Amino acid sequence: MDKLFGTDGMRAVAGQFPLEYSAVYMLGKTLIKILHEKGLPPKVIIGRDTRESGEWLEQAMIHGIQDSQGEAISAGVIPTSAVSCLTKKHSFSSGVVISASHNPYQYNGIKIFSHDGLKIPDNWEDTLEKAMQFSGQITPKKNIEIEYDSSLSQEYIEFLKTRFSMRFSPRKIKIICDCSNGASSFFAPRVLSDLGFDVTPIYAEPNGKNINAGCGSMHPENLAKEVVEHKADIGIAYDGDADRAFWVDEKGKILNGDYTLLILAQFFQKQNKLKSDYIVATTMSNLGLEKALEKLHIKLFRTQVGDKYVLEQMMRLHANLGGEQSGHTIILDECPTGDGILTSIKMLEAMVSMNAPLSTLAEGLKEYPQVLKNVPISHKEDLENFSEITKTITHIKQRLADKGRLNVRFSGTEPVVRIMVEGENLEEINKFANEIADSISKHLGNL
Repeated sequence: MDKLFGTDGMRAVAGQFPLEYSAVYMLGKTLIKILHEKGLPPKVIIGRDTRESGEWLEQAMIHGIQDSQGEAISAGVIPTSAVSCLTKKHSFSSGVVISASHNPYQYNGIKIFSHDGLKIPDNWEDTLEKAMQFSGQITPKKNIEIEYDSSLSQEYIEFLKTRFSMRFSPRKIKIICDCSNGASSFFAPRVLSDLGFDVTPIYAEPNGKNINAGCGSMHPENLAKEVVEHKADIGIAYDGDADRAFWVDEKGKILNGDYTLLILAQFFQKQNKLKSDYIVATTMSNLGLEKALEKLHIKLFRTQVGDKYVLEQMMRLHANLGGEQSGHTIILDECPTGDGILTSIKMLEAMVSMNAPLSTLAEGLKEYPQVLKNVPISHKEDLENFSEITKTITHIKQRLADKGRLNVRFSGTEPVVRIMVEGENLEEINKFANEIADSISKHLGNL
């Protein structure tokens, strides 16, 4: 049986399995059956991003939920992290987010949280996958009654506003806010403006098809131009469901999630708010972050890629700060999942508290050259089964030794192998990445 859930839920082209009506109906129906079996109230909160397929996917989910005698409350368009937080606060037994995050509008996805706002366990995923694989053909139901609760969005807005400490004056920091035509469009500009910042939103007019289109965290270069042109203090770029954020400093330099971890580590340390000697990141984080944290007497603990793995290790190490280079940042004292808007508030708080421009706060991180390559594949098969691939990887690791890093992994959300090579010489690591990519394409490439 194919594995449908990846590191961040399931994802596919909307209208194709597993994101077609019958499978999603069965997902909703089976989720309620699980809740009944666990003795949990069959009540679910649902949120979605702005892509056009979100509405009918929500209807399919609610159709299945209602046919299992469950209850679904829709929060409408809302960031992923809001569903996580609201699930826990209001004692929903589960939370569902319909979003494909940073992917183009043709894609969509489903993420599911348990009653505590955390990702559901593997055995739940297995049960749901089996049901979806044998869903049969379900006729879409017309006129499904969807109960919308607009107060949930307002509650999330108020929650975010209380996360900015009133000990710090927001002064008129000028912000260009790239909302990626996604869920943050209705939240980030309002929240940051209400806090007293000078906010100019861009790409904040979603039409169902323009989410992530040449904008947001996947395309921060457009934001960088705006920041320089308008002499802003900071640019913020979100992805489609607003669970990640990238930054642009006042000079136009793009800063990824590694910079977020360094800046917040410095800030939290000064505020005596770091609860552990560890910051948790993934194998993708730059070696420069590790070196910069060492100077603060903080250890970097690396885990496999995926925010759920970051969270697991944070809880094990009692760490309250962790995240991914891709922009997911978990501030565990505030929320159990990545929240781009919440992270923005804390970054702005750091700028105000330390009375320094973003470029100054970020200068402690000296990045090692890093090359990232995505190799399209026709199927997933253990790379150890191919001696040519393993020999190439082993040889390159030996060449890098302790002056670089290599990570090769299957994507949890797309049919690609992701290659990351890091080292002192850009030309050399480019060559290494191409060697591995060629070997993988030869054996696993698209047919």
